[in-house]
Amino acid sequence: MSFWRKIYYNLLDLPMKLLVKSKLIPADPMKELHLDTTRPFLYVLPYHSKTDLLTLRQQCCSIGLPDPLDPIEIDEIKLPAYVFIDDGPRVFRYYSPDPRKDSVKTFTAYLDLHCHNPELNIQMLPVSVMFGRAPGREGHSPAPPLRLLNGIQKFFAVIWLGRDSFVRFSPTVSLRQMASEYGTDKTIANKLARVARIHYSRQRLAAVGPKLPVRHDLFKKLLTSKAIEKAVEDEVKAKKISLEKAKHNAIAMMEEIAANFSYEAIRITDRVLSWTWNRLYQGINVQHAERVRQLAQDGHEIVYIPSHRSHMDYLLLSYVLYHQGLVPPHIAAGINLNFWPAGPIFRHLGAFFIRRSFKGNKLYSTIFREYLSELFARGYSIEYFVEGGRSRTGRLLEPKTGTLSMTLQAMLRGDSRPITIVPIYIGYEHVLEVATYAKELKGAAKEKEGFFSMLRGLRKLRRLGQGYVNFGQPIALTQYLNKHVPEWRQSIDDIEPQRPTWLNSTVTRLANKIMVRINNAAAANAVNLCSTALLASRQRALTREQLIEQIECYLQLLRNVPYSDDSTTPNKTADQLLADALELDKFEVEHDSMGDIVVLPRENAVLMTYYRNNIMHLLVLPSLVANIVLHNENVQRQEIGYQVALIYPFLRAELFMRYSMQELPESIDILLDELARQQLILLTAEGFVTINPARIRPLQLLAAGIKETLQRYAITLSLLSTIPAISRGILEKESRILAQRLSVLHGINAPEFFDKAVFSTLVNTLKQEGYINREGDAIISANVQRLYRIIAKLISPEVCLTIEGVKHVTHEPLSK
Repeated sequence: MSFWRKIYYNLLDLPMKLLVKSKLIPADPMKELHLDTTRPFLYVLPYHSKTDLLTLRQQCCSIGLPDPLDPIEIDEIKLPAYVFIDDGPRVFRYYSPDPRKDSVKTFTAYLDLHCHNPELNIQMLPVSVMFGRAPGREGHSPAPPLRLLNGIQKFFAVIWLGRDSFVRFSPTVSLRQMASEYGTDKTIANKLARVARIHYSRQRLAAVGPKLPVRHDLFKKLLTSKAIEKAVEDEVKAKKISLEKAKHNAIAMMEEIAANFSYEAIRITDRVLSWTWNRLYQGINVQHAERVRQLAQDGHEIVYIPSHRSHMDYLLLSYVLYHQGLVPPHIAAGINLNFWPAGPIFRHLGAFFIRRSFKGNKLYSTIFREYLSELFARGYSIEYFVEGGRSRTGRLLEPKTGTLSMTLQAMLRGDSRPITIVPIYIGYEHVLEVATYAKELKGAAKEKEGFFSMLRGLRKLRRLGQGYVNFGQPIALTQYLNKHVPEWRQSIDDIEPQRPTWLNSTVTRLANKIMVRINNAAAANAVNLCSTALLASRQRALTREQLIEQIECYLQLLRNVPYSDDSTTPNKTADQLLADALELDKFEVEHDSMGDIVVLPRENAVLMTYYRNNIMHLLVLPSLVANIVLHNENVQRQEIGYQVALIYPFLRAELFMRYSMQELPESIDILLDELARQQLILLTAEGFVTINPARIRPLQLLAAGIKETLQRYAITLSLLSTIPAISRGILEKESRILAQRLSVLHGINAPEFFDKAVFSTLVNTLKQEGYINREGDAIISANVQRLYRIIAKLISPEVCLTIEGVKHVTHEPLSK
C-alpha cells in the first residue's frame, strides 16, 4: 500500500473507530467456521465501499484475522487481499473503477497463481457488512431489501446506525479446489463472481426479510380471499346482520390478530435487551445456529417451534435470531398478553395474537388461518409454541396441534416457499415465574397478565445465571410428507384450504416428532444438575464431596453416552458447576467441623423439581438401569434389557424420548459399559451385573432419579390389576387421588406427581401397548399383574405397602 493511501485509510479510520461498533455473525467465526489462519485469506465483499472495508478491518484485527489492507505476496507477485464484487451507488461516478471487471481480474490472477503453484491454497472468505436492516414497506420505496448506500447516505448511516451494524462471515471457499476441479480460465473467474452475487442477494433477504405490508392494504387483501368472503356471508346468515356489519367485525378481528412489525422497534429493543441481558444473565449460550442461517440463505420458509417455559422466551429467541443475522419472526402470542403497554410493544416486535379457543367462531378461525397463510405466502418466518402455554412442571407439555395443522394447510395452498420447522430448546438457570407455577399446581388460580403483574415481575429481576438456546434438527415439511403421506400433493388447492382425511393423524405424529427433537437439543446446566442430585437424596442434603462426586457421575454419562448429538453439556468441572449454582442462592451451605453440607431447603424443594424436570429425559434411562441393578443386586444383562423394554414405552410417551424399541438394546449395553467404567457396577464374564459396594452411594442417587415416576406407574397398575373392569376415567381420577395421598404420607415434593396430564398420558400408553381397551378394562390381566410385579420390586417396600393399603381402603366400594 502506498504512503498516501495509508494516510488516507488511517484518517478515515479515526471517526470509524468512534462511530462504528459492529457485531459479529457468527459470534465466534474463528471457531464456528473453522478458519485456518495459517493460510492466506481473500476477503470478498458484496459492493464497493471503503466504509465497509474499514469496518471489516476493525473486526479482523480484533479476532486475529489478517488485515485486509495488507496485500498478499506470492512468488514476488502482490495482489490485494480484498475484492469488491459489485459497484455501489456513488455521488461522483467518474474516475471510479469498475468492481465487476476488477473482481474478475483479481479472481483470474489468483486462479493463475494456483495453476503455477501446486502447494498454494488461498481461502476465499465472503464477508458482508450491514448498516441497518430495515426492509421498508410495500409501495413506499423501490429500494432493494438492503439499501446500497452512496457516499453521502453512507455518511449519515454510519452516524445513525454505526452501533447497529453487523459483519457477517460466511464459510470459506478453497481456491485450490476451484482451480483443481473447474480450471483457471476467465470463465471460472466470471462464474465465481456471479455465484458470489447470488450468495449476497440471498443473504440480504435472509437478514432483512421481505418488505413489510401496510396494515390497511393487508386487511383489504384478506377480505377479498374466497375463504373469508364465504365466512363473512355465513356470519351474515347466522347472526342476521348486514354485510357491512359482518365486514366490520372481520376487520376488527384482523386488528386484534395482526402484527404491526416495526424495524425501529426492533432496533430500540435490541439496545434495551443487550443492556438487560448483560446485567441479568451471565451468558446466553447458543448452539447449532448455523442450521437456521443456512436454511434462511437457501430460501426456506422457517417455522420456529421452541419449548415454552417463560415469558422471556419471546424476547430471548427474537434477540438471538437478530444477532444471528436473521429476521426476527412473527410470533403467535396468547391474547392474554395483549394488554397495555406490553400488547402494542409486542405487536411492533412481530407478535400476532391468538385466542385460546376458536370453538364456535368460524369467522375468527377462518381469518386467523388466512392471515397465517398470508404470512407464509409473503415469506415471513413464524414462531409459535406448540405446547399452547408455559410448562408449569418443567417438562414438555402435550402438544396442541391447531396452529401446526394450519401450517400444513398453508402448504396445501401451494403458494409458499418450502416450509421447514426448526424445533428449539430454551432453558434457564432461573425461571422468573417458577414460584407462581408451584402455587398454580397446588390449586391457586392462574394470575391474570396485566400492567401491575408486569411491574411485580420486573421487581423480581436479578442475576439469572445462564440462558440456553439450542436449535434442534430441522424438519422439512415437504420431505416429511413425501415420506409419510406420498399422496399429499393431490390435496393442493391454491384457492380454498382443504382438510384431507390424513391431516389429523399426520399432524399428531409430526407434533410428537417436534417434541422429541426439542428434547434432543436439551441443555444441562449447573442448576438442573445440582437439583437432580440433591432431590435424589432422602434428606435433600449432601456433603460437598458427595455432591461433586454425583455431578461428576452425571457429567461423564452425558459426555461419554450423550443422549443425542444435539444435546449440550457444560464445559466445566463438577466443582466449577457447584460454585456457579451456589452463586444463584438456590441452595444453602451448612458448615461444621467435618466440612460443608449443601442443603436444599424444604421450601425450595418443590421449586427445584422444575429444573430437574428440564433434563429428566437425559438421565432417566441410566436411572432406570441403575434402579434395576440396585434392587436385583445380581442380575443378568438380558433381564435388565427385558425389564427396561417393558417400562420404556411409558417413559417415551411421557418424556418424548428419542430411542425406538429397536435402538433400545444397544443403548442399554452402552449404558451398562459406561456405568462399569465409572465403577458403579461390576460386569462378570458370565453376563451378570452386580453392585460395586465401594461406589454404592452414587449408584443409589442415580437410581433415585426415577423413583417417583415408577411409584406413579405402580399406583395405576395396582388399581388396574385389582379392578380389571375399572373405567378409564375412574382409573385416571382414582390414580390422582392415590398419588396425592402418597405424596403427603411419604413427603413427595414433586407437583407433577399427581398431575392430571401425566396420568392421562400413562393410561393412554397402557391402551396403545395393549394392556387395556378403549373403555379402560384390562385386556389380559396377567400382563398387567406381571408389569406391576416388576415395577413394585423397583420401589421401596414402605411405598409399596402404602399403595396396597390405601388402594384397598379407597376402592372397596368399587370392587363390589
